[in-house]
Parts: sequence; C-alpha cells; structure tokens
Amino acid sequence: MNGEDEILFDRRGGLATILINRPQALNALTLDNYRRLAPALAAWAHDPSVATVAIRGAGGRAFCAGGDVLALYRAGRGTPRDAAFPAVFFREEYELIRAIHHYPKPYVAIIDGITMGGGAGISVNGAFRIATERTQFAMPETGIGLFPDVGATRFLNLCPGRIGRYLGLSGARLGAADTLYCGLATHFVPQQQVEALLTALAETAFAAGREREQVAAVIDRFAAAPEAAPLAALRPAIDRCFAADTGAAILAALAAEAAAGGAFAAWAAETRASLLTKSPTSLAITLRQLTLGRGYDIEAALALEYRLTQHLMAAHDFYEGVRAALIDRDHAPRWRPASLAEIDADRVAEYFAPIGERELRWD
Repeated sequence: MNGEDEILFDRRGGLATILINRPQALNALTLDNYRRLAPALAAWAHDPSVATVAIRGAGGRAFCAGGDVLALYRAGRGTPRDAAFPAVFFREEYELIRAIHHYPKPYVAIIDGITMGGGAGISVNGAFRIATERTQFAMPETGIGLFPDVGATRFLNLCPGRIGRYLGLSGARLGAADTLYCGLATHFVPQQQVEALLTALAETAFAAGREREQVAAVIDRFAAAPEAAPLAALRPAIDRCFAADTGAAILAALAAEAAAGGAFAAWAAETRASLLTKSPTSLAITLRQLTLGRGYDIEAALALEYRLTQHLMAAHDFYEGVRAALIDRDHAPRWRPASLAEIDADRVAEYFAPIGERELRWD
C-alpha cells in the first residue's frame, strides 16, 4: 500500500469524506498521512461546494490508534538517526489539530473502534464526534513514557470533576457512554446506522450559513441513547483519589480507598496497580501539565505540549516505553527513575522549560 492509498478522499453531494486506510496499523497516522490531510482540509475549507467533512477509519477495528510512535522511536534510536524528525512530526501534527479545532465547516469524526492518542487529536478537537458501541477511547501515553498530548491539556480538563486526571494518568479505556459523559463524544449512533447517517449528510440540501445547524439535525435523527456511563458511578471515588497534586499522594489515596472496602475498593486497587506500571516521570509531568493547563485554549495547550515533546524526545523513558511495548514486546520497561518516590521536582520542572526559537508559535 502506498501513501496515496493510506488516506482516501471522496465527495458525495456537499459531503467531503476522509477514510484513514491503514487497518493493519489500526489506522495510526504517519507524517506523510498528516501531509495529505492538511492540504485537503484547507482546500475544502475554501470550496463553496463542500458543506461538511466527515472522517472515519477503515477495517472495523479502529478509528485511529494514534500517531506513528515507531517512526519517532527509529528517528531517535535507529540507524541513521534523524534528530530533526520529532520537531517536524509534532509541529505538523499539532498544526493540523489546530486547523481541525478552528475548522470553518462542520467536521464530523466517526470514532468507531479504537480511538487513542493522535486519533483523539483529530476527533475530539473537532465539532462533532460520533461514538458507536465499538468505541474504545483512551489516552495511554504514560505507559510509553509520554504524556497525553494532541490538545489533551485542554480537553481532559473539560471532563467532569477529576476524571481528566484519572484518564490522563491511568490511560483507562472508555466505551461510548463514558465518552459522552466526559464530553469527548457529542453523539452516540449505532454502528449499523453510520452508513445511513453519511448518506443522509451527502443528500442534504445545504443552505449557506446553516450548515452546522443542518448537520446537527441530521445526526440527531440517527442518534440514540447509550447505556448508563460507568464513570458517573465512579466519579465520587475518582474525585477523592485524584484530588492530590502529587503522584505519591494519589497512590496513597487509592490505597486507602482499596483498604476501606466497599463499592470502590476493587477499582481503587486495580487503578493503583495500573499506575505503578507507568513511567513515573510521565505521571509527574502529566499531573503538572493538567494542573498548569486548566483553562488553556487550543493554542496554549498545543504550545505547552510541543515544548514537552521536544524535551521528552531527548530523554530516556519514551524510547524505553516503545521498546517494551512495540519493539521487544516484553512489557517490562526499565524506567528512569524507577518509582515515584525517586522523582525530583526540579527535574520535572525542566521538562516545562522554554525551548527558545524552537517553541511552537502561532501567526
């Protein structure tokens, strides 16, 4: 499959469609993929015959599992190495995400199946996010030595209570009901109705200036109510356990919740055990990121995240996390430092230090 086959574009009436066609990679996006998406979206933004845009993933398993972390790993650890690649990759990815966030026409993401990392970036930051019964949403970056990026500084902070912290630190997976509860999805449409929804959008007689209203009306025709959101029931425990501003205090709160018994004990014990497998540096960075980023708009969020990526690409844990998860697949990462007890607050602060002329700035 060549690059042109990996991102497929089509037109049906006033609907322009994008199909991410890398099912063997769970539709993870490469830099070349971003470079095909960005100009197409820009062209449609200025095309009066295009009223709305929809994006989906091929293969039935994933909308988009994220960005191409293997390419980033090879750039930093391969032969030959490419020191410039991480700067280019994240800059172009984040520029595309910002364009999606401000897209002047209704942008509809069908988050059917696995939606993680970069897949969240090209969906949650858009106007309409359609979950199905197959949706599995997560921001699992702390498990590979990174942090929740692609605008997550903004959108995780918009989740109810402390749920954004919980999702960003733990990488917990959400189904459709929970993505709606968190505001990460805007609608639930049964998977078997997705094609009919897209056909209805294509057949809509759009009126200038009313496109967003009309798209919302079409989606509402196909939308259904999902089951109750499990996170709603868990929220009291999440708000208690994730209120602290240090990882050690969060672990202690989870241990206390587990020891107390009751309805949340098993969840607390499982969550604590999960956090202990993550990069301690990533946990500390994520906690500071989400605390600092409360109220950030998309530009501030992406600028902060870009700075963090450039520091982390020069550090250890990302490469070790990818090695353990995707290269050797031993799932036994050797983090440095190895525990939250060894985290140095001054060292964590260094990841937030300005990077001078390399900062991501907006015109």
